Amino acid sequence: MSDVKTQEHAAGEAAKDCDCKDSSRRAFFAKVGMGSLVVAAAGTGLFSYEYFSPNVLFESAPIIKAGKPDQFAAGTVTLDAQSGIYLINGVKGFYALGAICTHLGCLTAWKPELGTDGQIACPCHGSRFNRDGIKVAGPAPQPLPWLKVWLAEDGNLMVDRSTTLKEPEYVKV
Repeated sequence: MSDVKTQEHAAGEAAKDCDCKDSSRRAFFAKVGMGSLVVAAAGTGLFSYEYFSPNVLFESAPIIKAGKPDQFAAGTVTLDAQSGIYLINGVKGFYALGAICTHLGCLTAWKPELGTDGQIACPCHGSRFNRDGIKVAGPAPQPLPWLKVWLAEDGNLMVDRSTTLKEPEYVKV
């Protein structure tokens, strides 16, 4: 009989140990489960915030102060790469062209060594334009756009990138 009590006592001790191990394992998995739910909820909140917040592209103003007319020598083509325009001091006066190629939107470059009077060339796809923005070669479907230019009250040349002209306009100074 003492053997039976000893076995029951040993079985009871084992059960207590087993309950402790099960309860600590159960508590561990409960904590891991709750932790993963908290992480999932935080991720959902973050992605929801990104989804509902507006995607705003801040661009510079479409009207650019190009500078004083005496800064541009006669017959020059000046690229303002930051604003994407060419300011040209031609025989008839000042005028501006868009510097973005009409083929795929690449920034063009003035190449004085091309042609007899220099050309505006797209370095990516080979489109070429003359000083007046007319396509000379390449895959561009349209000429470069003429942009509105005027002389401000303070004596600076102003260019409006948002206003394209159908007919060429020159600013005499």
